[in-house]
Formats: sequence, C-alpha cells, structure tokens
Amino acid sequence: MQDELIAKAKAWLAEDPDADTREELAKLIDAEDTAELTARFTGTLQFGTAGLRGELGAGPMRMNRSVVIRAAAGLAAYLKSKGQDNGLVVIGYDARHKSADFARDTAAVMTGAGLRAALLPRPLPTPVLAYAIRHLGAAAGVEVTASHNPPRDNGYKVYLGDGSQIVPPADAEIAAEIEAIAGLATVPRPDDGWQTLDDGVLNAYLARTDAVLSAGSPRTARTVYTAMHGVGKETLLAAFARAGFPAPALVAEQADPDPDFPTVAFPNPEEPGAMDLAFAKARETNPDLIIANDPDADRCAAAVPDGADWRMLRGDEVGALLAQHLVDRGARGTFAESIVSSSLLGRIAGKAGLPYEETLTGFKWIARVDGLRYGYEEALGYCVDPEGVRDKDGITAALLITELASELKAENRTLLDLLDDIAVEHGLHATDQLAVRVDDISLIADAMRRLREQPPTELAGLPVTRSEDLTKGTDKLPPTDGLRYTLDGARVIVRPSGTEPKLKCYLEVVVPVDTHADLPAARAKATALLATIKRDLSAAAGI
Repeated sequence: MQDELIAKAKAWLAEDPDADTREELAKLIDAEDTAELTARFTGTLQFGTAGLRGELGAGPMRMNRSVVIRAAAGLAAYLKSKGQDNGLVVIGYDARHKSADFARDTAAVMTGAGLRAALLPRPLPTPVLAYAIRHLGAAAGVEVTASHNPPRDNGYKVYLGDGSQIVPPADAEIAAEIEAIAGLATVPRPDDGWQTLDDGVLNAYLARTDAVLSAGSPRTARTVYTAMHGVGKETLLAAFARAGFPAPALVAEQADPDPDFPTVAFPNPEEPGAMDLAFAKARETNPDLIIANDPDADRCAAAVPDGADWRMLRGDEVGALLAQHLVDRGARGTFAESIVSSSLLGRIAGKAGLPYEETLTGFKWIARVDGLRYGYEEALGYCVDPEGVRDKDGITAALLITELASELKAENRTLLDLLDDIAVEHGLHATDQLAVRVDDISLIADAMRRLREQPPTELAGLPVTRSEDLTKGTDKLPPTDGLRYTLDGARVIVRPSGTEPKLKCYLEVVVPVDTHADLPAARAKATALLATIKRDLSAAAGI
C-alpha cells in the first residue's frame, strides 16, 4: 500500500509545473510521510457547482497548478463540445496565494485548446468578472477565488455565457471532461496568445454602478469601509466617488490586499472579531454607517450605530432594507431569495404586488429566476442590478445601502428606524444561525443521518408541523442535501455548507407586532425562542 502511495506521489511530482509544490511534495516523499500523502492522494478534489475549492498544496486533493490545468482543460473540452470552438473565456482572479498563477494557466490552456482567452488586468472584485462575461459576449468566465475562506485555501469558480455560475448538469459534464484528461503532457499550454484586458471593462462596470441609484437622491451618508485584506478598495472608492458620496474612511490595517489576512482569524465580516478594527475606526470618526466587503468583494456587510456602540446588521436585515428601498422606488420584477433566507422578503414582495420566488442555496440559482429584479441571500449576498451582474455584488449593494442611509438621514431617521417600521408592518422576523465547523467531515454526515433517522417533533416547545427531506426535492425545488422543519411561528433548515467544512442550521422565528411600543417585548421573545431552538436542535443533531 505504501509503495503504491509513493508511486502515485512520484508520478504527480514528475509532471508538476510548480516549483513550490514540487519542493513540498519531494520533502513528503523523502520523509515517507504516509499520513499526509494519504490525505493528498486518496481521491481527487471534486468539481461541482461551486467549481473547485480547497487547501493549497501538492496532490490531487489540494488546490495547485496541476489541478487547475486539468480543470481548465476539462472546461475547454466542455465548451468545444457545446459548439464554442472559438468562444471567448474571460478570467478574473483575487489576490490570494497562487491566484495569478492559476489565472495565467487557465488563459494558456484555453489558448492552447483553440479558444480565445482574456485576463482581467489585475486582481479585481468577482462582480467585475461576472459583468465582463455579458459585456464582452463571452462563452464562459472563470474567477480564481476562495472568497472568504481561510488564507490557506483557494478556489476556481466557473460561469457560463449568461453570466451566472454553473448548475447541473453542466458541473457533471465538465467534471467528466476533467476526468478524461490523461496527463498534463496532453494539455497544450502556449506561453502567449491570450489578451490581457485594459481598464475598459472595469470602467464600463463602474459606469453601470451609477444606474443602481436614483437620480438626484441624497448622497450624504458618511461611511467607514473595510476591504478585509481583499480586492474591493479601489473599485468601491471609485464607485463612491462617481456617485458623489463622501469618501469612506478606510480601515487602514485591512485596506490593501494581503493573502495572509493577518488581522482576522477568518476574512469574513460575519465571523467573530473580523469587524473589530472597523468598529474601532467608527468610534474615532463617528460615521453614519460601516460598510465591509469580503476579500473578493461579492458580499457586503453593514453595521449601524446602536445606542452608544455599533451593531452588525444580519444579512437578512440588509436584505429586507434593500428590498423595501427598491419597492419604495417603484421597482418592478421578481424578488427572489434562497430557502435559507428570511421569509420576510416574500411578505414585502407580496404587499407590493410583486412576484416572489424561493430557490436552492446559492446565487447560481437566484440568478436564473425569470424576470429577476432583486435577489439576496442571508450570507451577505445581494444582486441589485441583475441586468449588469447576474451574481451577488458587494460594490453595488454598498452603494444602494448607503443611498438608503442618506435618504433616511435627510429625514432624521436611521436604518434601525426603517427596520422597526418593517417589523410593525410585516411582523418581527428574527433569524439566527447555528454553524458548526469540523475538522472531521464525517461528523457532518453523522449529524444529517441522525436528524433523518430521528427527526425532532418539537423545538423550543413549538411542535414541528412539517418535516421535509429536501434530497427528494419539492414541487418547486430540485433535490438538495438539506432538511426543513416548519414549526408554529418558526422555521429551521439544516444543510452541509457547499464551500466549507461546516454544518449550517438556519433559524427563523416570526413574532406578530401591533405597534412600535410592542417591539422590545417581541424582540425579547424572539431572542429567547431562537436560543432555545438552537439548544434543542444541537441536541437533536448530536453536535
């Protein structure tokens, strides 16, 4: 067994084009580190609807140039099988370790396969790549990013010509083409022949960002901004300047790209501690709003003054605020969200007489809703300009929430005041999440199996009125690995994360509210219910 493992590793080493991973793997082979080699060579990193994402390192179970070259070759073969023999593939990348290398390798593979390839000029936000696909009439796009994953990770996200991420069956068809690649020697990779774009695409994207705002709207809200060590700063500052907002005060320690993300444990605004430096800057500068992007700037977080300090708004709260803002501006079209997001969006759309759709988790599904006008997901993702970017976009979402804060400021009101109004009109929709990160991925499968075999009959004393195993699909949703429990005045969804080693449980309670005076009691009731549901669900899942 060990001989076979060493032979596999040596065969990989012989064709590895990257000096860094060659050196790393050679040391593992010399040390006969069976445990580490087994982890890297038992199986392959699976290409799915999230593309590829994983830890950087040598071997087929890690993200590296060899894996990326195979993925690019599989994508090229897939595109040619669909008649795109001369199609254009646009490639973007973030500032993580190896991202530029992976992007150049992809351009080389596409060129070698007879396709046309165009690289974005430097690390830029993911929404710029999503915009470029439609703007340039491309057959496909690739974004090299691991979004808000830890520093040791990278990823490979694939879009087709409609500008949205791949969904089945395209993922399986591309995976089959990747599997069919015999070896790297069979993949032509010329040294040139692709185009490196200038700033024309970025400027066209920035010109379009103006369109998400109302002509003549107030632009007075003062902001603190953190790019979370990612690529958002230049694009967001340019968009804010074009719009006429005051220049954001920057969180200097996190303003520029740094693939090691030195000030945060996880570069995700939702993670504990990630916003501490932004809060500190806000206490110094007293702005109206804090804005944060994740490292590839497709997500947007917001925090607001709350009494003497600052409070992060939940993704569902920002989702409702943006929806109400668009409704008040007379937006028409379908409002959509994923099943893990708050049911409040459906109430807002219904009251406005607008179509409403629920989709599976991920913008790859939300972006495909017919007639989409606005889509959001509770994980800080908002699509406010679907004709321009059919994906979540942290830049245009930041513009829109800052416009709303400016309008409310002109009325001597705040985002929290508007949230109170929404709660009185539609009921208090309070959400929370139980997210368990694991080192052993089998623990997630164990928890899902336990819940399927012994589903809870009540949570927090509320009877479970309906229990659904979403692997079977519903009349409106295709199958997915998830469980949904409907309770009297509450809802719970449990699913494994598609991009991280996490089990995620999404909780919502709805408390009726008659007047603004009832809000404190309603919030206290909702907080207690959510805490008890979380405790009971954790026990039921054994986590």
